[in-house]
Formats: sequence, C-alpha cells, structure tokens
Amino acid sequence: MKQHFANLVDEEEAQIDMTPMLDVVFIMLIFFIVTASFVKESGIDVNRPEAATAVQKDRANILVAISDSGEIWINKRQVDARAVQANIERLYAENPQGSVVIQADKKATTETLIKVMDAARAAGVFDVSIATQED
Repeated sequence: MKQHFANLVDEEEAQIDMTPMLDVVFIMLIFFIVTASFVKESGIDVNRPEAATAVQKDRANILVAISDSGEIWINKRQVDARAVQANIERLYAENPQGSVVIQADKKATTETLIKVMDAARAAGVFDVSIATQED
C-alpha cells in the first residue's frame, strides 16, 4: 500500500511546467511586432504617369501624394507645402530604414514635385523615388 502512494506522488511531481515556453512565445511576438515595418498610406488616389523602366521599390514606408490640383497628402491628411519637411522628419524618425515615395498625379506641376523632393532631402532622407504606373 505504501508503494502505491509513492508512485502517485512521483506522477504529480513529473508534470511539465509550460510557463517558460509561453514567456518565450510572447517575447518573440512582441519582438516581431516592434520590428515590423508598417506602410503609411498617403490618403488620396492619384493618376500616376506611366514609365517603361519602372522598378519595384521595397521598404517604401513614407508615401507622399500630390494631387492634380497641387494638394500634398501625407498619412491620410492634407499638408501645407511648408509642413512637408516636418512631417517627413517625424515619419523618418519612426522608421529610419524607410524611404520616401512620391505619388504625383501626371497633371501635377513639377514645381510641387520639386518642393516635396527638396523637403525630403532637407529632412535627411536621400532615398526618394517617384511612383509610376506600369506601362
């Protein structure tokens, strides 16, 4: 009878503790969420010009849209031309590996496009691209 009682105690002590494994899984989840890059939307749809030499751009995290009437949109809100640099600096500080992609409408003026490109370079982002449509 005593031997049967000893086996029962051994079985209770042999249970596996899952807490450390769950801790590791949650830490990995937090790590992947923090390191993931999120794409910010520009806010409007533009009619982009076509280009035969267009190349797919990865890590395009800062999208700036220029409408046909010259409105500048960043992060789903309209931005004044004088505030473009500050907005790009803030978004670039959130994700320093990102690049700026300008989605200019084909009827937008070159002056507005150059202002946005200058603002991006003044903000310290030298990886600036212009979005086009496939030919």
